[in-house]
Amino acid sequence: MSSMSSVDVRRVTRTAILIALTVAFQSLGLQQMVTGPVVNMLLYLAVMVVGIWGGVAVGLITPIMALWVGILKPAMAPMVPAIALSNAALAVLFGLVSGIGGRKSTAFRVIGVLVASFVKFLILSGTVKYLVQVPGPLAKMMQGTQLVTALIGGALAMVLIEILSRTGIVEGTTGDKTHKQS
Repeated sequence: MSSMSSVDVRRVTRTAILIALTVAFQSLGLQQMVTGPVVNMLLYLAVMVVGIWGGVAVGLITPIMALWVGILKPAMAPMVPAIALSNAALAVLFGLVSGIGGRKSTAFRVIGVLVASFVKFLILSGTVKYLVQVPGPLAKMMQGTQLVTALIGGALAMVLIEILSRTGIVEGTTGDKTHKQS
């Protein structure tokens, strides 16, 4: 008997795909107001598709990969731990808050996006304000813009998960099968 179930393999595969998509999109070199919302969308989507720990994995790995492959400028290296922490916090908080109302609760997903986005913003803006010295324009990128891109990303993720669920591409919203209604 295999030590990994097919659901575990599915979750690991989906998580790897989401990490690859995130890094690939970051590598396009688009403006922050395009890249930021898409990266955040993929973080929220990871939580909805593979669960909190899938979202945490995407959130922790992608800033490290972005620095390693040159997507993040070397001047941003001191921010990588804070970016990873803020992404992980976003995944955990969104997962916990949205889970309160059940997997299909739009109201709790909205509240989850609001809470998670705000905490991500607090972590990043607090880091550049009190802990890490980065050049002025980069510090500004880690402040108010982060709140906006996280909120937009959350809205995009909620629309996308609805489309993916209705088309049957994603069965359920935490990586496990749900019963479809006839």
